[in-house]
Amino acid sequence: MATLLSMRSPSPSPLSTLTSCNPNITNNALVYKPKFLNFESSSFISNKKIINALQFGLLNCIQRNVSLNRAALSPSPAIEENIHIKISTENGLRLTENGSLRQTIEEQDGEATEEESSVEGTEGNFPSFKDKISRRRNFAIISHPDAGKTTLTEKLLLYGGAIHEAGAVKARRAARHATSDWMELEKQRGISITSTAMVFETKGFQITLLDTPGHQDFGEDTFRTLAAADNAVMLVDAGKGLEPQTKKLFEVCRMRKLPVFTFMNKMDRPALEPLELLDQIEQEFGLATYPVSWPIGSGDRFIGLYHIPSKNVHLFQKDSKHGSKEASVKIVPFGDSTLNTIIPSDLYKQLKDEIELIEGLFPPMDVAKINSGDLSPVFFGSAMNNFGVELFLDSFLQYAVQPGAHESNIGQILPDYPHFTGFVFKLQANMDPKHRDKVAFVRVCSGQFSKGMKVQLARTGKTITLTRPQKLFAQSRATMEVGFAGDVIGLNNPNTFCIGDSVYTGPRVSFPGIPSFSPDIFCNLRNTNPSKYKQFQKGLHELVGEGAVQVLYSVVSAKTDPILAAIGQLQFEVFEYRMAHEYGVEINLEPLGFTVARWVAGGWPALEKAGKLYNCVTVKDMWERPVLLFRNEWNVSQLMTNKSKGDQRTP
Repeated sequence: MATLLSMRSPSPSPLSTLTSCNPNITNNALVYKPKFLNFESSSFISNKKIINALQFGLLNCIQRNVSLNRAALSPSPAIEENIHIKISTENGLRLTENGSLRQTIEEQDGEATEEESSVEGTEGNFPSFKDKISRRRNFAIISHPDAGKTTLTEKLLLYGGAIHEAGAVKARRAARHATSDWMELEKQRGISITSTAMVFETKGFQITLLDTPGHQDFGEDTFRTLAAADNAVMLVDAGKGLEPQTKKLFEVCRMRKLPVFTFMNKMDRPALEPLELLDQIEQEFGLATYPVSWPIGSGDRFIGLYHIPSKNVHLFQKDSKHGSKEASVKIVPFGDSTLNTIIPSDLYKQLKDEIELIEGLFPPMDVAKINSGDLSPVFFGSAMNNFGVELFLDSFLQYAVQPGAHESNIGQILPDYPHFTGFVFKLQANMDPKHRDKVAFVRVCSGQFSKGMKVQLARTGKTITLTRPQKLFAQSRATMEVGFAGDVIGLNNPNTFCIGDSVYTGPRVSFPGIPSFSPDIFCNLRNTNPSKYKQFQKGLHELVGEGAVQVLYSVVSAKTDPILAAIGQLQFEVFEYRMAHEYGVEINLEPLGFTVARWVAGGWPALEKAGKLYNCVTVKDMWERPVLLFRNEWNVSQLMTNKSKGDQRTP
């Protein structure tokens, strides 16, 4: 299940691989291995700058210009896919796909057929989907906790016409809860715990909004969701500026080269100066910005926005409905002579000075740079009071990119590639408490999806009939007849799909896998009621399958209790709550004193060859692979140092 990033030593021979989460996978559902141990090499390097930047465990050990391999654990020879990751001091982390992916696979998996190697040649026999694709817009919202992400999500649904009244995010006194927070625990705590998808039509576009958890303990779920997004909205608390979790998630967006739209929220509260907020983005991320809107006042004097492209002033009025309905807006051209009588004189003078400054500082907005991720359009507003939300939504629809190409084993798959392709980026159990079903979230990459169509699962080669596809709107669902690139489809998942699975029609296609991160905390898991053994096993299997937690087992046959592993404590709390309320099983979690896990490159033979190890405990994952648990990083360093010297004494 959980696998860790294996690094190459400087020597020519590959000593480690990126390993799949399933020993039967041949070239799909591949996941990165953030951490590993290689007893044949001492090249175990920790790059603190990258650790601090991501904090996901994705790149806890790295060397410059490292070439990584990804391979499957299978009885048959593994198929490797080369991905090159380069680290640049100036530009930070960049994932470069330089064409070697397709060449490597074709060399190792035999020559590609003419049909597989030339997808363009078949387009003439299929209808064009370009008009359908051009209507699709797909985005995820990223932020630090309490920046107002769920509130903004709710208001975008309100202005998009998807709901008629916006719900509250607060845990108490909420007559109507936020649409995206459908899980009971989310309503109780007032936080987002799981990501969800909401599909709706507005102003001639079909929007897929991917809501993500903000808390760092659920960073893995957020990362998986970003794999399905074409655009990202970075939400910033204007009173605090850039915060740690926002910085980490931005690095993920940069790695995927997503266009990033920035919304400076909570301008109705005391806020930093607008230019200071823009400067933080440019200094921290090296990302150019362009203010599409500009605030008029802040705190209790925040009265409106100046829309730079149209040169209009949007003036807002608060109402007694606390933002549950659309805000009243008065639009006045900036040159209107009555404007200085509407806006307080000091704010009017300040606005005039700032407009003159903006025109001198910022060159004209370049939409091509926005689409390439080199320029972030910035918006100001207050999601709670609906100030600036509609202006942001209209601009987003104008500037956001439509669904783009995806890399695969046969090269780039364009959205109008005639055959249907897609990948599973999320599993969710018990969305419908009446049926206790399990849904696979599938991002459509190309072609046309149709209800009842037969597709093949790349991992197993099996043919599956998609008889009950669903259009998702948080917890609500409706039957979906057709879908195109950019859409997210819900498929009933009776233990058919895994996270990272690829589905396709036509020539075999598999997409790169979804990462699984290294756990930091561990607990013994005990079922307090042996009579509920079946419910316990079902809950454990389904929640682990979602990626909610990871599971390990002792190598001592007498110890049968599983070991739960997670990135943060909140994951354990959610697991315990869901086991009790969704499966009727009370559990005990006993903390263990470990903070580091390492998968062993080379498996059990390499571990046996290494001899006796000290200051660690050997366990196995759900695929029977050896894992070493350490109390701290110092124990890992000592072990690697001693092994490289051939010293097997206690560190």
